[in-house]
Amino acid sequence: MTESSELSASAIGRVVIRDVIPTASPGRAAKSIIGRSMRIEATVFRDGHGIVRARARCRRTGGSWIMIALTPTMDDRHVGSTTFDTTGFHELVIDAWTDRYGSWCRDLRAWSAAGEPMTVEFEVGARLLDDAGRVALGADRERLADAARTLRSTGCADTVRINAALDDAVSAITSRLVDPSDLTSSMTVPIRVERIRAAVGSWYEFFPRSEGGFAGGAVDRLDAIASLGFDVVYLPPIHPIGRTHRKGRHNSLTAGPEDPGSPWGIGSADGGHCAIDPALGSLADFDRFVARASDLGLEVALDIALQCSPDHPWLAEHPDWFSHRPDGSIRYAENPPKKYQDIHPIEFWPDAPHRAELWTACLDIFEFWIRRGVRIF
Repeated sequence: MTESSELSASAIGRVVIRDVIPTASPGRAAKSIIGRSMRIEATVFRDGHGIVRARARCRRTGGSWIMIALTPTMDDRHVGSTTFDTTGFHELVIDAWTDRYGSWCRDLRAWSAAGEPMTVEFEVGARLLDDAGRVALGADRERLADAARTLRSTGCADTVRINAALDDAVSAITSRLVDPSDLTSSMTVPIRVERIRAAVGSWYEFFPRSEGGFAGGAVDRLDAIASLGFDVVYLPPIHPIGRTHRKGRHNSLTAGPEDPGSPWGIGSADGGHCAIDPALGSLADFDRFVARASDLGLEVALDIALQCSPDHPWLAEHPDWFSHRPDGSIRYAENPPKKYQDIHPIEFWPDAPHRAELWTACLDIFEFWIRRGVRIF
């Protein structure tokens, strides 16, 4: 046996926990929605015939644990549920252990039905109650001690001692006590609890240009949108649109003097992803739009397309953030046989130094609009 296999074998506990639900990918958290029930499941088993108990522990990261009992079902699955009342990052852990007293009670019924002598078995049960009493508190501890005394009382009939052992209150206490002798815990599952709007919402797609922009009638249009019962006003890109290779009507390659171009051809001398197309108004106009939407119970969602027109400032300032052809030109977007000369995709995996700068710049875009009251992208 190699050193690594020895370490692996020593880490194996008697009780096995696997196939936990919810599950999280490496580096990512599972997701839940505030106020909604989240199902918890795990496969829990061990060798032999001992009865296995399981529970889940949940908490907001850094807070106090809340215990959730898991109920055994078929095929060694244990299930339960919980509801989160706060958003943010939470943690979930599954604990499992052998219910030694419950297993003994099951066997006691069988031995009694078979007419076997019970003297030794009564002492076994009493010792298990002694162990349970060490982790029980208050009245529970006294109740277990009383049952143990009855089991050891040779002056009582066997039926009395059996009834004391199988008492429902005693069983309820022991079944919820965690036996530390073979306690096993799962890996911690990170959970990100989101607000309701992260799961569902009624969206209205709105081109502000159609209403004269943020400086025109776009703000006035919000009242009608709210009256229709929508939750979210979704805006396609609102940034300056490039002029180089600007597309015309019906995706023609030649734009007329009045053609605005595609909103997804982002960037011009007027700015990039943190600017607004001057034809739509100013940032102050946009702020008034967001404020009015909020007053009406609407949220504004922005389409943040991480791509650039040939006129975007990033092409001159950071050419290494883009993919280049062998002739040195920057590659534009293609979907053969279609060509999108007005759009240059960003290369998110350049050399490490440039990658860090690029990802920080993209983060800055989102944080810029978050500061202006946008929460949906």
